[in-house]
Amino acid sequence: MGYWTLELASYLEDAPWPATREELIDYAERTGAPFEVTENLGELEDEGEPYESMDEVWPDYPTADDDFYYEDEYVVFFSPCAGLGASTTSHSFSIAH
Repeated sequence: MGYWTLELASYLEDAPWPATREELIDYAERTGAPFEVTENLGELEDEGEPYESMDEVWPDYPTADDDFYYEDEYVVFFSPCAGLGASTTSHSFSIAH
């Protein structure tokens, strides 16, 4: 099976789901998706049944339910004036889930 990335998958976000493999390939070509997208779609099984969503095309496709961060992970922001003689301040907080 082809190699999917979030960037490649993004070209199919507005595809006319549900869609067959051929419909997805046609959509990708008409919308100017990179060759890798049509190549990956061409490797899908084609039993004539439509794919309902990107999850069926790429089973590991991240969904809104997936956590991209650990609950204890912190994000640190630095002043954009750092190193320009201004005081630098950093703030950290935990990401709310």
